Amino acid sequence: MPIRQMKESSEQHLVIKAQVINPVKLVHRAPKSSQNDKGPLPQEPQNPPPKLNNFIPCSKKNRGRKKNRGAWAKKNASLGPSEGNGLEISSEYCDLDLGFASSSKSLRFPTRPGFGQAGTRIIVKANHFLMELPEKDLIHYDVNITPEVASKNVNRSVIAELVKLYRESDLGMRLPAYDGRRRLYTAGELPFSYKEFNIKLLDEDDGNHGTRRERVYKVAIRFVARANIYHLRQFLVGKCSNAPQEAFQLLDIILREMSGRRYFPIGKSLFSPDIMSPKRLGDGLESWRGFYQSIRPTQMGLSLNIDMSSAAFIEPLPVIEFVAQLLGKDVCSKLLSDADHVKVKKSLRGVKVEVTHRGNEVYGFTIQQTHLPCLQVGNQKKVNYLPMEACKILSGQRYTKRLNEKQITALLKVACQRPRDREIDIMQTVQHNAYGRDPYAKEFGIKITEKLASIEARILPAPWLKYHDTGKERDCLPHVGQWNMMNKKMINGSKVTRWACINFSWSVQETIARGFCNELAKMCQVSGMEFNLNPAIPIYTARPELVEKALKHVFNAATSELKGKELELLVAILPDNNGSLYGDLKRICETELGLISQCCLTKHVFKISKQYLANVALKINVKVVASQDWPEITKYAGLACASLEPNYQPPVTFVIVQKRHHTRLFASNHRDRSATDKNGNILPGTVVDSKICHPTEFDFYLCSHAGIQGTSRPAHYHVLWDENNFTADGLQCLTNNLCYTYARCTRSVSVVKTSSFVVPPVYYAHLAASRARFYVEPTIQEDDSCSTNRSRGVAGEPAVRPLPALKENVKRVMFYC
Repeated sequence: MPIRQMKESSEQHLVIKAQVINPVKLVHRAPKSSQNDKGPLPQEPQNPPPKLNNFIPCSKKNRGRKKNRGAWAKKNASLGPSEGNGLEISSEYCDLDLGFASSSKSLRFPTRPGFGQAGTRIIVKANHFLMELPEKDLIHYDVNITPEVASKNVNRSVIAELVKLYRESDLGMRLPAYDGRRRLYTAGELPFSYKEFNIKLLDEDDGNHGTRRERVYKVAIRFVARANIYHLRQFLVGKCSNAPQEAFQLLDIILREMSGRRYFPIGKSLFSPDIMSPKRLGDGLESWRGFYQSIRPTQMGLSLNIDMSSAAFIEPLPVIEFVAQLLGKDVCSKLLSDADHVKVKKSLRGVKVEVTHRGNEVYGFTIQQTHLPCLQVGNQKKVNYLPMEACKILSGQRYTKRLNEKQITALLKVACQRPRDREIDIMQTVQHNAYGRDPYAKEFGIKITEKLASIEARILPAPWLKYHDTGKERDCLPHVGQWNMMNKKMINGSKVTRWACINFSWSVQETIARGFCNELAKMCQVSGMEFNLNPAIPIYTARPELVEKALKHVFNAATSELKGKELELLVAILPDNNGSLYGDLKRICETELGLISQCCLTKHVFKISKQYLANVALKINVKVVASQDWPEITKYAGLACASLEPNYQPPVTFVIVQKRHHTRLFASNHRDRSATDKNGNILPGTVVDSKICHPTEFDFYLCSHAGIQGTSRPAHYHVLWDENNFTADGLQCLTNNLCYTYARCTRSVSVVKTSSFVVPPVYYAHLAASRARFYVEPTIQEDDSCSTNRSRGVAGEPAVRPLPALKENVKRVMFYC
């Protein structure tokens, strides 16, 4: 088993402060304080795929809005993303544990209206492992350690020493589980209800190899309550609607007690360089492999959800080598510029280091690189200035800042696994964790199976897609979640007569840009649009840093040429790596000029693929025309209902769509090509609403898309409010069909970087929210990954900056720009 070698402590390690000090200008400063189940479903005859444009409108019998709907929505508005620091693939970006949420007695989530029947029945496997609940009494105690320390690891060390000294006497042979703060649990009562202990503990090695001081801690343990396991059992069998949070926290603490000693815990994931050899990401970072572990309430009882994770860590290098990688040059022979100093300062701020020149307290160290800056390091009590060449970065430090494109690509390569490989790694992780031999699991009577859950699933049919009658193909049936625009024409094709092109890419010559625009215009025509082949003005080439001036020039020149008529479309050619250019362009076009824009990257301009041009034509078409009328509903508008019609209160179904979760579905037989796509993923349309779903509430997992790379992640849909009285089949089929109406590409929608799929209305809303961020933050610095810092503002300024107003012609197509 991999054993964690380095113990973390924010108090005893040397931490690099914000400044890197020039060796010839050392200034001593005061140290800054850190703040740191169901039986098999009956077989039914297979229904033919439904026509997408034949949806039946919901009944009008529930048109009255419930009086408490608004109060309910406000009450539950806080449901949202819970975890997330930096970029962690297949990890805790958004872990909305709806299964754990307590329901209000007056406003409960809808119960499951039965199980779905539609589709072809298959068997799949899920990365859920059945848990047996303990029969023992589980007791909760409060722990108070003085003097108080901020580090969980110091607290754990104190309690570990207490257990070592007093388990066989004062603790009555109990082996407690401890959360590192105030909660301590035992299987059965301790011989006392309150007791104080004095524990002596040596300070952790601070990296200086100096004398370690002995500290005395006072530990007070006080009885709080018995954990309500009976309540949990009642909840799992549907006899209780409120999830007992205390019981889930308790079980999670127990299972993480031993794992936390073997691995580096981060959120609900645990990492170790021994699980897989770290891979270099560049600029002094490396990827570590780990696993996610969480207890879930399901229809089959409690399950342990295990999934693989990857995250970026700072490589444990000598600081000089780290700086050399960061700057991409030999820092031993070259002076650092002012820009280099700033970059090094930002990258090393808060990083823990150890010194390498103090063996046995005999220095004898001669500084060789006198031109390099010193590091200001220390803890809350002491600050030192050390030469950079005498410092080494400690292992096991998670990198929480924003990764650059090169690092993201490298991390994705490590994290991207085919389904069969991911399943094997999950199984090996469970076997290595050896929960059956875990002393804490034994102490508390917890048993975990080592088999993946086998589940009944159904493959819903793809809908027929209707195109314009003038095309060679009037309709088509998607195959494995994909189709193309060849021989098809759009319904409601738009008309674009006034357009222009602006080129911000220095490598794209005017002739290349003109040829690309001509091919794009032809594709728009072939796809069913009325598109003028000639731009209103010649293609204009400009430098990215002059984006505002260039856009206004094109806007004014076109308006003059068109005798006052405004442009309907602006095609913009951007460099592949364009920094803040994209955000600046969208903000200026949509809030200042009222221009609808379509951006194209340089790599696509040179390649000119027909499939790419067809996709761009789709995007252009929906930016100037789309339908909100039945039955061709393809357009969504961000308006409160009252603005459409006085007292208009349609029946509402409110569904949470969760994509950042850790449930994965695998084919029962990876070699069965009739049940998998070319990458080995389950087929689009696979839906699961039993066994691993909520014990009583209305939820389901739906993988409505073909996997592009790695292992597909099904979206988790959880109904929080339903005035339309959907059946299971009704909502599941509607959701699956809607996934084929995404107006920007010819495939059921996917988010490539996460292999996560969501229904288009949610995806459109995500795009609109991202656009709003560009309006206020056109450029996002590499070290600016903490949203709380941006939202607080400074004294005298509002915490949230208001968004600039959109131009009227942009409002109509906000979700599609």
